[in-house]
Amino acid sequence: MRRALIFLATALFAIPALANDFRHGISVFGDLKYPADFKHLDYVNPSAPKGGTYSEWGIRPFDNLNPFILKGVQPLKVSDSFGIGYTFATLMAAVEDEPDSLYGYVAEAVQRDPANRFVRFRLREAAQFHDGTPIRAEDVAFTFNLLISKGHPQYRIQMRGVAAAVVESPRIIRFDFNADATRDLPVQVAGLPVLSKAEMATRSFEETTLAPLLGSGPYKVERADSGRSIVYRRVENWWGADLPVMRGRWNFEFARTEIFRDRDIALEAFFAGAYDFREEFTARSWTTGYDKPPVNDGRIQRMTLPDNTPSGYQAFFLNLRRAKFQDARVREAIGLAFDFEWTNKNLFNRLYNRTSSIFQNSELAATGEPSPAELALLDPLREQIPAQVFGPAYIPPKTDGSGNNRDNLRKAQALLLAAGYRSKDGRLVHGQSGEQLAIEYLSWEPTMERIVQPILRNLERLGIKASIRHVDPSQYELRMRSFDYDVTTRRTASPLTPGIELRNYWSSSSAGIEGSLNLAGIRNPAIDALVEAALAAKDRPSLIAAARALDRVVMWSHFAIPQWYKAAHHVAFWDKFGRPPAPPKYGMAVVDTWWIDPAKEAALASRSR
Repeated sequence: MRRALIFLATALFAIPALANDFRHGISVFGDLKYPADFKHLDYVNPSAPKGGTYSEWGIRPFDNLNPFILKGVQPLKVSDSFGIGYTFATLMAAVEDEPDSLYGYVAEAVQRDPANRFVRFRLREAAQFHDGTPIRAEDVAFTFNLLISKGHPQYRIQMRGVAAAVVESPRIIRFDFNADATRDLPVQVAGLPVLSKAEMATRSFEETTLAPLLGSGPYKVERADSGRSIVYRRVENWWGADLPVMRGRWNFEFARTEIFRDRDIALEAFFAGAYDFREEFTARSWTTGYDKPPVNDGRIQRMTLPDNTPSGYQAFFLNLRRAKFQDARVREAIGLAFDFEWTNKNLFNRLYNRTSSIFQNSELAATGEPSPAELALLDPLREQIPAQVFGPAYIPPKTDGSGNNRDNLRKAQALLLAAGYRSKDGRLVHGQSGEQLAIEYLSWEPTMERIVQPILRNLERLGIKASIRHVDPSQYELRMRSFDYDVTTRRTASPLTPGIELRNYWSSSSAGIEGSLNLAGIRNPAIDALVEAALAAKDRPSLIAAARALDRVVMWSHFAIPQWYKAAHHVAFWDKFGRPPAPPKYGMAVVDTWWIDPAKEAALASRSR
């Protein structure tokens, strides 16, 4: 019996070494569109010419070129465009025509344990850093340990289920998982970047820097001026250029981001030819601001591209770390002060729709009454969640758009009175402390003032002391990281297959971690349970049920005031580009699949930009 137990223990320990099912790609639920012998992605031109310069605009100065730490301000892109991340290669590369698949990049193949105890990667012999040194398993293990010990807190949140990174050989790296590892952890690990162990031995990782880290991606930083611009250059004879997942991509010789602190100035600079491409996020500008000569004569092209990805959740987040926002009735009342219909008509030219879900624009958004699968998750939590969860899905309050928000303000006043406030000399004060309810909106963008001011006026009509505080970008980031705000605006990104990031947005475990994206400071065991149910889902229907249940609870808890979205990308560009016939289903793929068309560029130059 003892010998049998010893044999069983030895066999179990050896399981990772015995499996031999390396694959060319990985996805959350195992399905891959492209076969092992695919030559290139369907949405690229594999013969696209290389060369020329692509340029765009950025919204704020930066002081840090290390994207893996919490400190500093990184170059901020304003669209699906260039960023410092493209200077680094990852173990496997995501694609934009599948919801959650990654294919071989630094790692040529991946081996996934069916029991989710480990994932193993086999690295490419040819993969190398920009200095010509090879990428080896010890670099991967070093990077993982560095990120979870000294990197941005998001890595500790995302990689919580990884027990260890084990170097098996120079080209084989294995990640062992804890017993509670989530379904998507292997995919999260596959997306990890790789840093050079040798280079990091000579420099500090934890401090901000304008000296780029050694990368291995298609581009490297050519020049960086923190207040003006950053220029990237395509790596000559890049090792990854002919990989199936990279062929036909990264065609520009240079990519430049020009920094503007004001959106209106940036728009005028675009018409003057200061840069080539912009995605327009300001409805007023898109509908009324493009009546300009270069647009009218065709030198600048405008396009509306469909957005088939979840829109995420853009909202005014209320910081529940402040006692005044602990009562859900107070939070709901504040939300009633936002007249979206008036804002959309008068400020957005009716270009947007109201957000009503944390999974907006996707099948994961709750609709109608809860399904039986949703109820199976919600019923055990009935005592911990709002009663409205068991009725129709959340719909934000509406107005007629006239600017007369009297009905909603009357409802808000009733909620505030029920929460223990009373009116005294025109001020809304708490019945016990006598302190006036005060709310400060934190922002770094002056353009938000025209949207926020009508809300502040409505709050003041309720007797609330309401104000807006504009700070510079670096101070804004510092205050956001330390949760030093009453109300602020952010957008949570939502992948097609939600995973570990749900903990970062909604779980109690992230509420106290500096730099986390749990902006509202949510600490709710029911929400924790639903997040874990989503992470444990074994198939798409189970994931949809868990996501919709989570959506109902978050939205009916009024942690934030939902803003707006549009299921489209509005883009404008100087007519010098060639591009594949159609973008992929789940992205624009501008920077990585477009190219400079020499004939168009010459014609444009002859018409004198």
